[in-house]
Amino acid sequence: MTNIKSIGFPIEKELKAFDPYFKEALKSDIPLLGTILNFLYRTKGKQLRPMVVFLSAKLHGEPNEFSQLAACSVELLHSATLVHDDVVDDSFERRGVFSINALWRNKMAVLVGDFILARGLMLQLEHKKYNFLHLISQAVQDMAEGEILQIKKSRKLDIDEETYFEIIRKKTASLIATSMAIGAASVTDDPEIPEKMFQIGLDAGIAFQIRDDIFDYQAKGIIGKPTGNDIKEKKITLPLLYVLKNSDLKEKKRILTLIKKKNKNRSMVQDLIQLVNEKGGIEYATEKMHEFKEKAVNGLMEFPDCEARVSLVELMDFIITRQK
Repeated sequence: MTNIKSIGFPIEKELKAFDPYFKEALKSDIPLLGTILNFLYRTKGKQLRPMVVFLSAKLHGEPNEFSQLAACSVELLHSATLVHDDVVDDSFERRGVFSINALWRNKMAVLVGDFILARGLMLQLEHKKYNFLHLISQAVQDMAEGEILQIKKSRKLDIDEETYFEIIRKKTASLIATSMAIGAASVTDDPEIPEKMFQIGLDAGIAFQIRDDIFDYQAKGIIGKPTGNDIKEKKITLPLLYVLKNSDLKEKKRILTLIKKKNKNRSMVQDLIQLVNEKGGIEYATEKMHEFKEKAVNGLMEFPDCEARVSLVELMDFIITRQK
């Protein structure tokens, strides 16, 4: 199986330079804010999106100082949205440690998220990279719209497949697409290349989110059972959508009633997970995931063969085979 370290080999130098660049961006003269930002830096994730930025830049030229700015802008936006998401989802854990809202309460978490987002926008303005600003601002808008649409649909439980794909395109795929586009934009003035990379990123991002949605219905962790978190939050994702679409009216009504009224009942949730597995929901979602992954790979194959393209293709495989 492809691992994230080998994927990053062609951009090892850029990734090494990125760490202090990002750390410097997460600084403030306000002591409390500085403490929280330092905590956020120490608990950062795999930084997949900066990797996408650098690989996209290397596919189309030689990564430069603007590539570092692009990667930092994307990662700051990603960090801000995670902080805000934990508040929205009332989540007290992130990457195995306490979330910011768990340690410093919701009000502080919202303000910290706002600061991080503003910091990224200011960096782009300071360098007069208005094309970066346009890409990042569009991503902010898309992600907010996707989150709001998902909240609305989780209340009414009237989601269909078309709306599901609209939600994940905006909420998740838009930032991966922006990472692809902004990386290319950091090394080329040809407007068509970032546009092509954006579409590749959308396809990759949709595959990424479908993989996340499949996790909820698969055994994992110490207890070896699916978490069913989406069901508990009344989120109807692709595996369950397939089952609903292929159920008769009586069965569909029973499933929707269960989600609406029994979504906190562990036994009921596990029964629903078993139903999704038995009725082919996982197989259908997996098939769709592979379709979008292949679309992304086919898009990459339009560009000349090089180390960066090889790594990006490997990244597409990693997206659909990762275990967390």
